[in-house]
Amino acid sequence: MDLEQNKNEDELKIAIGKVTRELDRIRMGGGPKKLEAQRSQGKMTARERVEYLLDPDTPSWEIGAFAGYGMYEEDGGCPAAGVVVVIGSVRGRLCMIIANDATVKAGAWFPITGKKNLRAQEIAMENRLPLIYLVDSAGVYLPMQDEIFPDKEHFGRIFRNNAVISSMGIPQIAAIMGSCVAGGAYLPIMSDEALIVEGTGSIFLAGPYLVKAAIGEITDQETLGGARTQSEISGVTDYKMKNDRECLDTIKNLVDKFGKGPDAGFSREESKLPKFGADQLLKFYPAGGIKPYNMMNILECIVDDSSMTLYKEHYGKSIICAYARIDGWAVGIVANDRQVIKSAKGEMQMGGVIYSDSADKASRFIMNCNQKKIPLVFIQDVTGFMVGTRSEHGGIIKDGAKMVNAVANSTVPKFTIIVGNSYGAGNYAMCGKAYDPRLILAWPTAKIAVMGGGQAAKVLTQIQVSALKSKGKEPDAEEEKKLFDKISQRYEEQTTPYYAAARLWVDAIIDPRQTREWLSMGIKASSCAPVKKFNVGVIQT
Repeated sequence: MDLEQNKNEDELKIAIGKVTRELDRIRMGGGPKKLEAQRSQGKMTARERVEYLLDPDTPSWEIGAFAGYGMYEEDGGCPAAGVVVVIGSVRGRLCMIIANDATVKAGAWFPITGKKNLRAQEIAMENRLPLIYLVDSAGVYLPMQDEIFPDKEHFGRIFRNNAVISSMGIPQIAAIMGSCVAGGAYLPIMSDEALIVEGTGSIFLAGPYLVKAAIGEITDQETLGGARTQSEISGVTDYKMKNDRECLDTIKNLVDKFGKGPDAGFSREESKLPKFGADQLLKFYPAGGIKPYNMMNILECIVDDSSMTLYKEHYGKSIICAYARIDGWAVGIVANDRQVIKSAKGEMQMGGVIYSDSADKASRFIMNCNQKKIPLVFIQDVTGFMVGTRSEHGGIIKDGAKMVNAVANSTVPKFTIIVGNSYGAGNYAMCGKAYDPRLILAWPTAKIAVMGGGQAAKVLTQIQVSALKSKGKEPDAEEEKKLFDKISQRYEEQTTPYYAAARLWVDAIIDPRQTREWLSMGIKASSCAPVKKFNVGVIQT
């Protein structure tokens, strides 16, 4: 291994180490004292409940662990958005599990909590995954009610989704394992079946204090909406459970009886390991993400037997299109190549840039994969489409529009891995969040923004300097540099994968060595849902 590869590996391992440390901190929820306080009430914590529910010794995948990261600090923070979302196996059936973390503001719903729940429901609907809700929440975080209550993508959308999911025939089970108040009471009762735990579970539209304030009646929580009331008197819940473990065991038994619907019919053969180990992958991504590199080296560490069939190999070389298998699943790969490439016309093309020929090639490949029912994997390291007179005269906008059209109308499952840059329209064409990937994942090296930090800082600095000049203030070189540095620092912070994951622009920040496993799980989940017919829109030729 040469010195440069050594440096690449060391830097990526440091970045992975930071992700691991931050995840360890996030998984402590509201902190050790609050975790122990929950246990002292005879309750399991949110993560203990999820772990107990999952089949032992099977892989599971946490979605949105970084949601809320660095947000709401003035309110004490909101680790993992106060809700744990996991895709995992329950009695051999892949399920979506959503568990409120009562150690974070009593499980109250921040704006990002609502967004995370909606994302979990979206994944479940797209892939027809059964939903299990483990409810333990004080309801909406009232100081921010205006940011979560009334709009289309706010709290109420979750209950609307409950109804839609049920109409789709996707099973939903809810366990009331703690407080369940006000509007939040609708979620478990709009599920197909509801369980409640004696002594700790309660569900009502208004708690004792509000009942007294509203109608003057004095009551207690258990009489108003405890397990006996809702199971024996009102009939609101279906099962009364003695404790958390009995509740979770009953859920397992219910899932065990689920039937199965039609699958997607994707091709899968016996899995073969890549010829190059996952650790080898760390050597190929350049330190700092600056230097050109060969994306084929990375792909060979991910696909079965390191074998691919390249589509239009010698045309549109700035994008690699290839048929391959990942853990036995057939896939179509669309990946940006970061090498400096000589085109057929003898011109040098920059790596990571989408040219007209590569956009045309990718569009055709995407349509082919849809015709053959082959899931698509997009691997992004893109600075955008090529600009300039020659590109505009060559119709770069038209060719870019073709690619965006093909991605937007694609009906086979799409999966996106952001390994490096994800800038501007390149993000869109390579299936960014706005284009409905079933999963969108980021390496610790990912950068997501409308343009690179240096470019953006120069543009914004020029605008601010011009504004100062128009007011008769002429900044000197030192002031201009300070302004540039300030803008550059702010912009760089906003391009990190942590910033993106906090806002759920990506579903997870992953160890690059687990890329293959994440993709296999995603395709397995997507295989549970039939694929709709592909109808492409208007594409100019």
